[in-house]
Amino acid sequence: MRWEGGRRSSNIEDRRGGGFGRPLAVGGGAASLVVALLVMLLGGDPSDVQIGTRTSPYSQPGTGGSGNVDPRQEELKDFASVVLADTEDTWPGLLEPQGVRYVQPRMVLFSDAVQSACGMQESAVGPFYCPGDQKVYLDLSFFDELESRFGAPGDFGRAYVIAHEVGHHVQNLLGVSRKVQSLRNRVSEEQANQLSVLTELQADCFAGIWAHHAQRERNLLEQGDVEEGLGAASAVGDDTLQKRARGYVVPESFTHGSAEQRMTWFKRGLEQGTLEACDTFNARR
Repeated sequence: MRWEGGRRSSNIEDRRGGGFGRPLAVGGGAASLVVALLVMLLGGDPSDVQIGTRTSPYSQPGTGGSGNVDPRQEELKDFASVVLADTEDTWPGLLEPQGVRYVQPRMVLFSDAVQSACGMQESAVGPFYCPGDQKVYLDLSFFDELESRFGAPGDFGRAYVIAHEVGHHVQNLLGVSRKVQSLRNRVSEEQANQLSVLTELQADCFAGIWAHHAQRERNLLEQGDVEEGLGAASAVGDDTLQKRARGYVVPESFTHGSAEQRMTWFKRGLEQGTLEACDTFNARR
């Protein structure tokens, strides 16, 4: 992926090393690993997920980053800033014909735990978007997990993660998130899970839209990048994670979609590059 010469976003909020991180509050050892595998799904609003006692009324930390930060993460920070900037260059022109003004989201980099408008969240939830403050939250160590634990290496796989979360921001601006949440409050748990899957698959498709235009307009992709993106989408499929965590799959509990579904919708957005292509809610199933 040709990212080194790209513009850097000014919407990065660095809270790493703030000194208030804490371990996962759901027990240790294998239990923590199982929970981490199940919730590290590149989700939307993490307040929908209940994990032990992880929410806590901690005060909001300052911005700017302080304390001990692994110097190896600085390149990843630079990378994340370039990808975020590229999404900023892509989405305004796509939303304007829909009568929607693109408001740039901020990206909060954190370590261990972070306070958001969606509550106190820990790194185990994975990258997430909070519609309450219109911010993407990312612990850069997730990229190491993506490669070492989930077997999805490569810079374009990492870019897919960021673009997916920005996709949730686009859903928020379009009013999709509000409509889905309203529906979820009126249906059964299984139906709510299905709505969640459709929402996540649309965010995957939106990530593909970004990649389509990044390639067409800025020639960002290199050979093998598409495979990296598809590999990342597959690695965070519900079936992939459930098999890894407990050895079997429970489809009715899916909240993000299977590996095949996630790859299919990411690829659809990548190939077609239009919002119309990403209507997961009315697609023939």
